[in-house]
Amino acid sequence: MSTTSSPAVVTKAVLFDLDGTFADTAADLAAAANHVRAQHGMPPLPLELLRPQASHGSVGLLKVAMNVTPQHDDFSAMREIFLDHYASHIQVHTELFPGMAELVDVLEQRGLPWGIVTNKPHRFTLPLMQALGYAERAACLVSGDTCAHAKPHPEPMLHAAALAGVGAADCLYLGDDLRDVQAAHAAGMRCLVAAYGYLGDHDPRAWNADGIIATPPELIPHLTR
Repeated sequence: MSTTSSPAVVTKAVLFDLDGTFADTAADLAAAANHVRAQHGMPPLPLELLRPQASHGSVGLLKVAMNVTPQHDDFSAMREIFLDHYASHIQVHTELFPGMAELVDVLEQRGLPWGIVTNKPHRFTLPLMQALGYAERAACLVSGDTCAHAKPHPEPMLHAAALAGVGAADCLYLGDDLRDVQAAHAAGMRCLVAAYGYLGDHDPRAWNADGIIATPPELIPHLTR
């Protein structure tokens, strides 16, 4: 009696979120938020309080640091102070998460293209990746303003797959936010959650991802399913 099994799904490209997944940017983003506080005569907040908001950029960080939303009259001015400071201090403390450099090496050794799909504006994505030394190694750098829509819309994911020269269904995405899972699945991609990222008090088990990993190298066994 013979049995048949489904053919293995082999990943042909790996895509990463940037903040909280590929690189630990929280300290530099928190410093920008605290710079805004300093401009208003307020003491700095601890990194532990600001870190969970790092994946949400200026909106999330200014909500915690200054208790303002985009609807607030002073939000635009505060955001410009935040962004200008961050642009000038984009890699003071930022570095790859432990194990990410090794993971990228493995992908490249296997001939698998990899890239970044982030909601971070291109104004910051490119110089940060250049400072980290990975801009030229990436098959694609898709930022929050590259396409008409940002994550959780699938458009950036589909654009990244096209740039990498593979079908969306052949991509594996790694992110640390619910919108990452939503965007990947909407594009027909598998998605893993980086539990080492900026999850805050969110439980990624409720996100319906295809797996959760504690360190970047744990992605490797998921390349074939």
